[in-house]
Amino acid sequence: MKPEDIEDLKQLIEFLKENQVAEFDLDRGDVKIRLKFNSAVTPAVVHALGNLPVMATPGLPAAGPPPAAPASPPPAEPEEELHTVKSPIVGTYYGSPSPGAAPFVSPGDHVDKGQVICIVEAMKLMNEIESDVAGEIVRCLVTNGQPIEYGQPLFTIRTA
Repeated sequence: MKPEDIEDLKQLIEFLKENQVAEFDLDRGDVKIRLKFNSAVTPAVVHALGNLPVMATPGLPAAGPPPAAPASPPPAEPEEELHTVKSPIVGTYYGSPSPGAAPFVSPGDHVDKGQVICIVEAMKLMNEIESDVAGEIVRCLVTNGQPIEYGQPLFTIRTA
């Protein structure tokens, strides 16, 4: 087993723990990974799992560091600082709670810290994404049904 395979597995485990994923299954050909976390996962689990054989599968992206986020659009005014809300997970973006329903937020809307601003579907789970700041929505940077990456900018917010 290559050292980079161990590092990839450790990074995947850390990502899953940071995003409070309770279970993770991957079954691609001869590579099968199943991770289940208790409510208190200790670093010893990472070391124990680091010795598992991991084989690269053609066509399967390596679990390396998250892809670099695309450059955020220029601010509306040069002196204005805008906060960017980024996706905490990989999945599919949805701007409303159900098809045909009104969007959670639109440009010009005021949002409070902790307010749900969209949903990201990942592995058939609907994850509500909350605003991490209070302010006014300036721009939505993604479209409904669009696949999104970890760290991808979703909204710009003019903080209050």
